Amino acid sequence: MPEAGAGTTWREKVRVVLALAVPTVIENFLLTVVGFVDTLFVAKIGLHEVAAVGVTNAIVAIYIAVFMAMGIGASSLIARCIGAGDIVRASAIARQSTWLAIFLGLFAGVVTLLFAEPLLRYMGTEPDVMAAGVTYFQIVAIPSVLISLMTIFGNILRSASDTTSPMKVGVWVNLLHIALAYLLIFGSGEWEGWGIAGAAWATTISRLAGVAALYAYIQKSKVAFSLAQGWAGQFTRPLLQISGPAVAERLIMRLGQLFYAGLIVRLGTDAYSSFIFGGNISQFSFMPGYGLAVAATTIVGNHVGADRKQDAYRYGIVIMGLAAVFMGVIGVIYFIFAAMAGAWFTNDQNVIDMVTIGLRIDAFAQPFIAVSLVIAGALQGAGDTKSPMYSTISGIWLIRVIGIYVLCFIFELGIAGAWLVNLIDYVIRSGFLFYRFKKLLHS
Repeated sequence: MPEAGAGTTWREKVRVVLALAVPTVIENFLLTVVGFVDTLFVAKIGLHEVAAVGVTNAIVAIYIAVFMAMGIGASSLIARCIGAGDIVRASAIARQSTWLAIFLGLFAGVVTLLFAEPLLRYMGTEPDVMAAGVTYFQIVAIPSVLISLMTIFGNILRSASDTTSPMKVGVWVNLLHIALAYLLIFGSGEWEGWGIAGAAWATTISRLAGVAALYAYIQKSKVAFSLAQGWAGQFTRPLLQISGPAVAERLIMRLGQLFYAGLIVRLGTDAYSSFIFGGNISQFSFMPGYGLAVAATTIVGNHVGADRKQDAYRYGIVIMGLAAVFMGVIGVIYFIFAAMAGAWFTNDQNVIDMVTIGLRIDAFAQPFIAVSLVIAGALQGAGDTKSPMYSTISGIWLIRVIGIYVLCFIFELGIAGAWLVNLIDYVIRSGFLFYRFKKLLHS
């Protein structure tokens, strides 16, 4: 794989960017497919089990958001150290970020062990779902250290310009997950399987395999380290300084999403269902954006570390353009096939019509979402995690929450108002983030 700093012509820059981004896109696609298959398997057991998994995953998503935010700090610092040619320091930061991930994962595990049932009850879990929910939650989330380590190991490798290894691990882990899920949920022969507990154990075992495989790849990488080397406390503060705003951003985002989802629920079951269906469809458009955002974090971080800010800026523009083109094409597909996509989920024509309206509005948002994702990743690579945090706070709590109330309830635009607010948010957010990026690297 070419180094992130390679390439002088526009064509070479595109080649470098795609070499980093495509494996991440494939990895994210596989995760989405596995989640879909997992849901199908659990649905065969019963609706109570589906509800239990859904509520649990909503809580685990908050854990993952914190782990991913810690990974952003590690990625930014490691990429800049590699760009500056300081591999020893990059390796030490990788080691320290791993220790921090271990402590965060253990803390999340203890929280799950002690408060699984109260957390599920707080989420509104019904009594007849509670037993299945606690079982699944504890098996999946007590060993949260596996989630935190998979997250940080993947970020370490990507920040060292290796996105292929996490993709390879993702392929095998996901295949293992599907095979184990089928076997442990439904059993074999006379053995009837473990039901929802089997689904949970399939997830945990596959994560354990993923941690082992990723750690093995790290030992072959340029930032190889051993945990036996101990604690590198001097890097804790820099990691927390960069990761802190990212953690705040992810938590604010999750809480805001819960809040404005509650407002959409007030529009009625059909409207909320259409919003959920539209969201499930639109997540596929985020895959190229997320992959290119990872490339932006690594490449911009490398160039800032090498004190080549103009090159970092030019790469950011290239990546932003690629994301806008890819996601713009997806937007055109959404616009044309919106009604057909809605019909995948339901036969209710009223809901299909609302999904169609939502996806067609979302089609216009795609280029702005692309800019927001990529430039946020680029800023994080350059060490600015506060600007994405500010954009998330204003976007979620000011534009979306207030906007949904105004458009949906005062102007009575219904579900179309919710999608319009989403479009307005990303237009403003992309403009703000691009302004910050240009000011930081092109002034």
